[in-house]
Amino acid sequence: MEVSAIVWIVTIAVILGLFVFDFFAHVRVPHAPTLKESGTWSAVYIAIAVLFGGFVWWKWGGTFGGEYFAGYVTEKALSVDNLFVFVIIFAKFAVPKEYQQKILLLGIVMALVLRGAFIAVGAAAISTYSWVFYLFGGFLLYTAIKLIRESDDPVEHEEERESRLERFVKRVLRTSDNYDRDRLFTRINGKRMATPMLMVLIVIAFTDVLFALDSIPAIYGLTAEPYIVFTANAFALMGLRQLFFLLGGLLDRLVYLSYGLSFILGFIGVKLVLHALHENTLGFINGGEHVAVPEISTPLSLSVIIGTLVITTVASLLKSRKKSEPSPIE
Repeated sequence: MEVSAIVWIVTIAVILGLFVFDFFAHVRVPHAPTLKESGTWSAVYIAIAVLFGGFVWWKWGGTFGGEYFAGYVTEKALSVDNLFVFVIIFAKFAVPKEYQQKILLLGIVMALVLRGAFIAVGAAAISTYSWVFYLFGGFLLYTAIKLIRESDDPVEHEEERESRLERFVKRVLRTSDNYDRDRLFTRINGKRMATPMLMVLIVIAFTDVLFALDSIPAIYGLTAEPYIVFTANAFALMGLRQLFFLLGGLLDRLVYLSYGLSFILGFIGVKLVLHALHENTLGFINGGEHVAVPEISTPLSLSVIIGTLVITTVASLLKSRKKSEPSPIE
């Protein structure tokens, strides 16, 4: 896949332009977005992502187009799990709803920057060392198991991580317990102090690092093209703020989401290990020769990912509806 410097520059400029537009059009003036606003702009950003996928398909062919859509769907699914964590963070720090948009947008921009760095490192490592796929595959399998283990009480596990980070930040910075509108710093008795907004932003930035560690190996299991990895991540993150307010209370009804994501990460982990064996150069495995193992195709990967998400969502909603139904009077 040949991507010229001009295409890279134009793509990055368009993505940055969309984020700048989002800030000035929706975030600069603090407000709690309506359901209509969130739904409309969620649809707009999903449409933009799909149109871009059509451009990739037209420009570079169906193989790369399929890889983009597989990567986009996977990253979008992982981003929904991110939203659940954001709900926990906002509840813990009692962030006023009208200020949540700014935190979310800043967090998304930080996530894109961090993922861009991880993508560059990953691309360099893959082009130099084929055995990196073993590491990526093993890490995804570990993450899948970890998700299953923490699915019993994800809120408790997340709050424990946040509390440790909060205690560390408070040892480093002078902090205030009160919000000063959407400011990160305020002055109390002449002293400059960090507001809870800054604390929330730091916690979300740290969380973004953890998310990047999961998502980048996952998408490199679907494509080895840095351009597709970057754009799939960017378009999956775009519209995440609107999706947060659109889903609202639906997030706590996705009771099987962790199981679905765990299966997807495990599936991609196996795909990466098979690919690593196929491209093997390690001397202690098959004498440094390639291992004749089947590889999982992109269409199959996309089918498994979408099928898992559909089954997980339907099963979650049925389970939640059953719980909400009143018990019959005997």
